[in-house]
Amino acid sequence: MTPDQYCQNKAAQSGSSFYYSFRFLPPERRRAITALYAYCREVDDIADEVEDVNVARAKLGWWRAEVANLFAGHPTHPVTKALQPATFQFGVDESRLNEIIDGMEMDLSRRRYQDFASLKLYCHRVAGVVGQLSASIFGFSNPLTLVYAENLGLAFQMTNIIRDVGEDARRDRIYLPQEDLQKFGVTNADVLNCKHSPAFEHLMAFQSARAKSLYSAAFAALMPEDRRPQRPGLIMSAIYRTLLDELERDGFKILTHRTSLTPVRKLWIAWKTWVFA
Repeated sequence: MTPDQYCQNKAAQSGSSFYYSFRFLPPERRRAITALYAYCREVDDIADEVEDVNVARAKLGWWRAEVANLFAGHPTHPVTKALQPATFQFGVDESRLNEIIDGMEMDLSRRRYQDFASLKLYCHRVAGVVGQLSASIFGFSNPLTLVYAENLGLAFQMTNIIRDVGEDARRDRIYLPQEDLQKFGVTNADVLNCKHSPAFEHLMAFQSARAKSLYSAAFAALMPEDRRPQRPGLIMSAIYRTLLDELERDGFKILTHRTSLTPVRKLWIAWKTWVFA
């Protein structure tokens, strides 16, 4: 199996919405973004699936060393081998790859966030930075596109946080800011015990409005000259906004089940956005 095939399999197996936006790219950009996505999956799976914190830290440390190997010119893992051309062609840089690991390390030590400022740092590291790297791979000419990409990444992460409240609670993780829970009269115990209530719905409507404001900030920063090369991000935003709308229509019944879009619906949204964006 080649490094590119390894990354392709990793992306396809995830079922992520991101995979659908890659399909329309030229081959060299598609290979680069698929390799970046595979890298994110590798380090994210460590934070999510390795129960022993010391083992997880050691594994993330290995990846940090492997990033150094990549930029020293001798990567050893299929993912970093597949990423190597993107460091020359599309400006995938060492500091941002390490910053993603920084975000995963936050997951090993923090299960609560007091306010949105601290949560936003986490979202920046695990998603905003990925948005910036993705924008570089897709191609841009206006520096404001990196502002667009950062805000879009934050919006995606907030959408994920809303969708996954119940799933995260079963891991004793609550990403919703503690000050927001207090504001709406929802306790940590309510979330951990899957207590759906009008107060919880109001809390989640507030989080949804925050996500929508991030989408709006992203779109406001995307200039016309970069709209076509950034269509993969617009595809992802169309899929994620549709998911957010579904969560709202369902009354944020997210504590006991996970809402998702079917592959056929994602593909339809992707094709429609690529053609008309």
